Amino acid sequence: MADRHQDAVDVAANLRAVRERIAGAARESRREAPDVSLIAVSKTHGAERIAPALDAGHRIFGENRVQEAEAKWPPLRQAFPSVELHLIGPLQTNKAKAAVALFDVIQTVDRPKLAGILSDEMSRTGRRRECYVEVNVGEEPRKAGVPPMEADRFIAECRERYQLPVRGVMCIPPFDQEPSPYFALLAKIAERNGLPSISMGMSGDYDIAVAFGATHVRVGTAIFGPREPR
Repeated sequence: MADRHQDAVDVAANLRAVRERIAGAARESRREAPDVSLIAVSKTHGAERIAPALDAGHRIFGENRVQEAEAKWPPLRQAFPSVELHLIGPLQTNKAKAAVALFDVIQTVDRPKLAGILSDEMSRTGRRRECYVEVNVGEEPRKAGVPPMEADRFIAECRERYQLPVRGVMCIPPFDQEPSPYFALLAKIAERNGLPSISMGMSGDYDIAVAFGATHVRVGTAIFGPREPR
């Protein structure tokens, strides 16, 4: 019980610190703090580490892998039914059905084949999951996401051909570069496509993302500490 109590103190304090930093960044940008949703990224962390965040009242979480989320979230959601779960990692087509069953928001739609399978599964089950188009803002060869120059076309295709409920865009800027130009680029893509949600910013740069219009920031290490080994 002592370890659980220590986790609760640490995670709750970290959550407060992150929320305060978001609020400060919002004020500096003449925005309201409630306009920015904090996604607590719980990937690689077990239920015992997530529990303190739930106990502290947090309800929006992000996971990278469908299989990992399937293993730990069903009992947690049974205890906390108001949880909103976001898939923020690359989605393989053979995991698309499971993703529709488990997640409330799928942030990594990035290719027509995946869009088609998601569309079919949503139609079959009646589960209409919010979708974000992932944009590879740095055009990095080994990173998922549609290139910026193709984003408008793909967003239109997801909406018109596949009838997906596209609500936003997301990105992960190049790790070793100043993120501001990439955040500005994603915000422009969202604006010209009439998308209200912009998911960008992680533990090291979420305050910058808020300044450039992020509506969702994805913070893991700053809340939960170092990732647990797989």
